[in-house]
Amino acid sequence: METSNFKFKLALHKSYFDKGMAITSYAKYLIAFFGIATQNLNQIMTIAFIYAVFCYFLGWVWFRFGWVTAEMEVGNQYNLFVKEMRKVYK
Repeated sequence: METSNFKFKLALHKSYFDKGMAITSYAKYLIAFFGIATQNLNQIMTIAFIYAVFCYFLGWVWFRFGWVTAEMEVGNQYNLFVKEMRKVYK
């Protein structure tokens, strides 16, 4: 039982990071471009670390305030299977 709780928490924290990374996906290209343009490794690693922490907290906020549910509902508006199921169960 303890292992599954650990797995759940790990997956939840991964989801926070993944959602934040998906929302800010264009910013990673700017960071990569900056990394190519400069030779200062400490500055690049600092910016990458700050970006990773920001992605995690943005994902946490996205889940915490229900934006994930809203995002799913928008997708469901265009999903034919969901439309048919809603007609059947109404």
